[in-house]
Order: sequence, then structure tokens, then C-alpha cells
Amino acid sequence: MRVLKVATFNLNQWAMDFDSNLKNIKESIAKAKLAGAVIRLGPELEITGYGCEDHFFEIDTVSHSWECLKELLTGDWTDGILCSFGMPVMNGSDLYNCQVVCMNRKIIMIRPKTWLANDGNYREFRWFKAWKKQDQLVELHLPCEISEALHQKTVPFGYGYIQFMDTAVAAEVSDELFAPNPPNLELALNGVEVFMNAGGSHHQLRKNEVRVGAIMRATKNSHGGVYMYSNHKGCDGGRVYYDGCACVAVNGDLVAQGSQFSLKDAELVVAQIDLDVVSNIRKSSSSFQDEASRSVPSVKVPYSLCHSFDLETGLSIPIKKSKHSTEEEIAYGPSCWLWDYLRRSRATGFLLPLSGGADSSSVAAMVGSMCQLVVKEIANGNEQVKADAIRIGNYKEGEFPIDSREFARSIFYTVFMGSENNSEATKSRAKVLANEIGSWHFDIRIDSLVSSFLSLFFAITGMRPRYKAFGGSKVENLALHNIQARIRMVLAFMLASLLPWVHGKPGFFLVLGSTNVDEKLRGNLTKYDCSSADINPIGGLNKVDLRSFLRWGAVNLGYSSLADIEAAPSTGELEPPLPKRSNNYNNIKGDEKDMGMTYEELSIYGKLRKTLGCGPVSMFKNLCNRWGATLAPLEVAEKVKHFFKYYAINRHKLTVLTPSYHAESYSPEDNRYDLRQLLYNEKWTYQFRKIDELVREVGGDYEKIQRREISSCDGKLEAASINGRVSKIYKRESSCNFEKLGSNGGVGIKVLAGGVGFGSGDVGL
Repeated sequence: MRVLKVATFNLNQWAMDFDSNLKNIKESIAKAKLAGAVIRLGPELEITGYGCEDHFFEIDTVSHSWECLKELLTGDWTDGILCSFGMPVMNGSDLYNCQVVCMNRKIIMIRPKTWLANDGNYREFRWFKAWKKQDQLVELHLPCEISEALHQKTVPFGYGYIQFMDTAVAAEVSDELFAPNPPNLELALNGVEVFMNAGGSHHQLRKNEVRVGAIMRATKNSHGGVYMYSNHKGCDGGRVYYDGCACVAVNGDLVAQGSQFSLKDAELVVAQIDLDVVSNIRKSSSSFQDEASRSVPSVKVPYSLCHSFDLETGLSIPIKKSKHSTEEEIAYGPSCWLWDYLRRSRATGFLLPLSGGADSSSVAAMVGSMCQLVVKEIANGNEQVKADAIRIGNYKEGEFPIDSREFARSIFYTVFMGSENNSEATKSRAKVLANEIGSWHFDIRIDSLVSSFLSLFFAITGMRPRYKAFGGSKVENLALHNIQARIRMVLAFMLASLLPWVHGKPGFFLVLGSTNVDEKLRGNLTKYDCSSADINPIGGLNKVDLRSFLRWGAVNLGYSSLADIEAAPSTGELEPPLPKRSNNYNNIKGDEKDMGMTYEELSIYGKLRKTLGCGPVSMFKNLCNRWGATLAPLEVAEKVKHFFKYYAINRHKLTVLTPSYHAESYSPEDNRYDLRQLLYNEKWTYQFRKIDELVREVGGDYEKIQRREISSCDGKLEAASINGRVSKIYKRESSCNFEKLGSNGGVGIKVLAGGVGFGSGDVGL
């Protein structure tokens, strides 16, 4: 029996913080040795941190990596244990993303990455070159300082594996697992039994199921094997959160798995495996025996990794794959990201403009969840979290957080910035939630500030803008919205900088934003309003998922008021309600009516636009197929045009969005994730003309929809006609949105408020 004990890790590294990264690496090696492991695997680019980005252009970044590696190799860290370290390495004039495999104070082999990540959040082609010489290992001359220290002049560099006396081991770097022809297939046919994958995978909702499934499949079926996977965990300085889940799979079964969300800086995942189960499955497979493969070069090491079976320790047995619900991912991912950002920015707390609505309440709940995680981790003996919490919370000597509400009180301000347009209900909801979480809460009225701005404007122009409810124009109404929104932003930053001083606390607080991914996509926000903050934990989350999270949090986080907040109508409360004309008229407009599209529709538009790469025409075709059972092509065309019009109009807002936690595949994040132009022709003349042509093909003669306003005693109605035939009757709810009341070909009369109705059918306009 060939027994092998392996250790893989989740490491919380920080880009360009070589001291902290080296400390975590050393701690991981010490834990691996203590567990009796003979292989230690760390994540991709662990020495530098993955997210260095254009720092990889700097020669210092490469030099410092070698210096850290020298410190590891000149000490006793690699004695008796095979260690794989991630770092950038120069070969000639090219920079490669590499795994440096070391043992007994020597570098055995350097494995450059062959399949680079270059989509979404990743731009590896910008900094690195992919290794394409897959039939050879070349000799790399080590830097002089390293060569002298290790008494080693060269090292094998390239694609290959390491042949020990009792087994063969190979590296497979991150995305190579998902390559069309992953290296592990070919390496297995060359006798490799143990695969070490150094990962750098970020959290995205519902993504981990795919990742762990791919790891399990890598050693399933005929070729078997032991697959080790490591990953970063935490915020390494950017918009993404790396979500760990280091694991070990054997012959398609998961035998060890680490956590997806935690506050630990170095988390060990260890497994003890009988390698004979790998050789047995390969011997029993005739297809594996007959499969041809080109010969892969190897490095021979006269050393045995396996040991005899230890009855007391036993072998790792298959376990059930750990999986979080979407609501749990939302609760814990942003919370862990917030904690890393807070402790590493040297800020001493957060300030959140809390409106009592779904979005800002979701952010508040995430901060509350963070406080719960911190207190729990301290109770579990995590000294690093304890030290950070004491510093951030400004605790006296000998004191530390033992209650999440008390900890929230010391690091979290919430502010309700109300105006004459806000209801008592939203104000009350904000206060109740703040009390449940434990934040230091303020109720502030901004009416005097708004009045001061308007008085200044009157002094300059002699004119006063009015709300639409009082006869004002659309321009006036929008300007009054924006004044309130931008005042709140300025006030939030003032309070974040001065309230700690008022309460005798050092440092500053970070302002949290609360704009969701759908609002960004639609541009349904004011530029430089409360969407402008230091960081935004929900900027990559859609409204549908957030509402589900609120319902979950009401029960599982202990914040029962979240259920009432989720059930309340969504409205910005930036203007007085329109005067009531009858008891049947609903004056409250929700966000969806204001936008002219539902949040469910926005999620679909977002996925088609970004994930599937659809422009207006291809989106129209897709949605005709998707919605054809309930909507006519003409109606689909209207929806697509409406979306792209407002996307184009508001595209400029996306260039100045607050840095957000990435969680959704269709995020319109302008910083390197979704790179698009700033200025659009909002009419999309060519694209919309092509859509019109397609509508004609499927729907007969087509003319642009004509809308005619019809007066009634209850406000305004509109009829939409095609070629003089009434297609739809609308009740106008705002200047650009309509509620469908009837359609062409229907039967009977739709009774409206005040008893006014229209019969549908052939009515000329």
C-alpha cells in the first residue's frame, strides 16, 4: 500500500504585500508539516498576490518574488516536503505565470501556465505569455543571487512532470482545468497520479458548483488520480472576493474540502490517500491501457513520497460536496470582503445612508453578518481577527468583542437622511433594522439643505423649479430629485470623516454604497448621489437575489425587520405623490414603473447583453423565442428598444461607479470587467431599423407606433395604434411609462378609475 498525505490551502493573500503573503505561506507549510503531509500546495501567484495587475510590468515585482522564494529555500521550510509556490518568472524577455516546485532547499522544476485567463475579471494576456512548447523542458538560468544561495545554476522550465521513485506528480495551473484539452488527461496517460492545481478563482454566485464539479470530473472515469486544488480566499485589494474551497478529489470522489467563506488567513485541507486505488482503476480500464499519448518530458527525483499505512490516522474517505445556497453566498461573501477591506484600509468603521429600502437594508444586513462572523471567529480562537477587531473597534486593553450588536455599535454608523417626501414607514423601518443590527443610528432631515440650494438658484436666476405634482416640467422634477440625492452623498462623506472625531475614535469611516447591478445596467441612479461611496457590497447583485436574501436574513441572521422591508413597495421617495383624484387611483409608483421594465426583465437583458454577447438585434431575436407565447414581436421590439435607449443614455454613469463586490456574470462594471464606449447614439438607428424589418417579416405591414393622448376625468389615457387600428390602451403613470389596460381584438370594456372605459377593437385614431 502506497500511502500519501497531502495538504492544500486557502490563503488570504494581499497583492503586493510581500511580508503578509510570506507570513501566510510559512504558516501554511508549518501546518502541513504538523499534519504529516509530504506535499504542500498554495494558490496561484501566492507570493505576489494574484491581483497585482500592472505591477507585473515592474521588474521589482519579479525581483521581490525571487527574494521571498530565497528566504523559503535557505531556511528549513522545504525540508522533507514537496512545496509548490506561485510567482511570476522571467524567461528571456517574457514573463510567465508559474508554479515553482521545490523540495529540500532546491528548485526541482518551474511550470509555466499554458492556458491563460483572459475574460471577465481576468487580463493575464496583458502581463504574461502562455507557454506553448509542450514537448520540451528547457534549462532556465536562475538569478545570480538565487543561484549562489542555493548552489544551483539552472532549473528545468516548461511543461512536464516530476517522477519520484514511488509516484509521479504534476502541476496544472488554475484555468488549465477548464481548457478544451486539459493537461491532466495527457499527464495521466504518462503515468502521473497526483495533480496539483494552484487556483486563483473568484466568487460569483452559483459558480462554485461548476468549479468543484470540474475538479471531481478531472479524476473520474478511466484515468483516475489524486487531484489537489488550492485557492485564494478574501479580498486581495480589488473588486473580487476569492472564495477558497480548497479540496482533494480521488478517482472522482471528493475526500476533503475547505470552507468557501471564512476569516482565516491560512486554512488547511489535508487528505491521506492510498495511491494503489489509482493504479488499480487504471489497470482495470482497457480503454486507458490502449489510449495513445505523446510522451511528456519529466524530471526524475531519487526520493520517495509515500509511507506505510498508519492505522490510527486511517485513509480519507469520500465525503458529500459542501454547498451554500445563493442566499448564504450573498450573506457571507460580501461580509468577508467587507472585513478584509476594512482591516486593510486602516479605516475604523463603516457609514451607510440607510433609507429603509431593500438595497440599503441589504448592505446593512451584510455589515451585521460581518460583525457576527468576527465575533464567532474570535470565540473560535482566531488571534488575528481578534487583534484586528480590537484595533478597529478601539477597545481598551484586555477587552474585545463578544457580542455582534455591541461590535456593530463601535464600527458602524447608519444615517436616515429624510426629506418632506419620505414616509414615516420607511423612516421607521430603517430605525428598527439599525436597532436589530446594533449600529449607531441617526435620523437627519435634509429639507433645510435643499431649501438653501433652491434659494441660491433663485438668487442666480430668479426662478424656482417645481415638482411635477405641482405643475413642474420633467426637467424641473428631475433636478429636484438630483439635488436631494447629491446632498445625501456630500453629507455622508462629511459624517464619515467627522463622526469618529466627535466620539473620540481615531481614523475615518468608509462610506458604503447601495446600488444594485440592475440599477447600474439601466442607469436608474443619480450620478454622484448615494451611489458614490468608497465601496459597494451589492453592486454586483441583482434585485431578485437581494429580495430573496432579505427573506432569508430575516430568519437566519436574526433581523426580522428584513421581512417587512422586502415586502414594502420599492420607491425612491424623491418627490411628493401626485394628487389623488379618486379612491381607486394608486399614487405610489414603484421603481419598476419608473424604469419601464421589471427587475426580472433587467436580469434577462443583462445576461443576454454581457454573457451571451447580444446586441439589440440578436437580443430581439432571442426574446421573441423566449417570450413568443405571451408577447407579439412588436411588443418585444418595444421592450428591447426601451432598454437599449436608456442603457445608451445612462452609459456615462457607469464610468464613475463606486468599486463594487463582483458577484454576477452580467455586471456592467466599467473597470476592466465590461469594457465599452462612453458615448452612444441613443437612437441606435441601424440596429433599430433592422429590428423593424424583422417585425415586418413576422407581423405584416408595420409602422412606427403612434400614441395619442386622450383626456379623461381621471387623468390621461393613451391609445397605441398600428395603421389606424388600436393596438393597446394605456393609463399613463409617468411621462414615459404606461400600464397596459387592453389590447386589439379583446372583448368587453376595461373600467378605469372614475368610471371611464374604452372598448377594444377597431377604433380609428
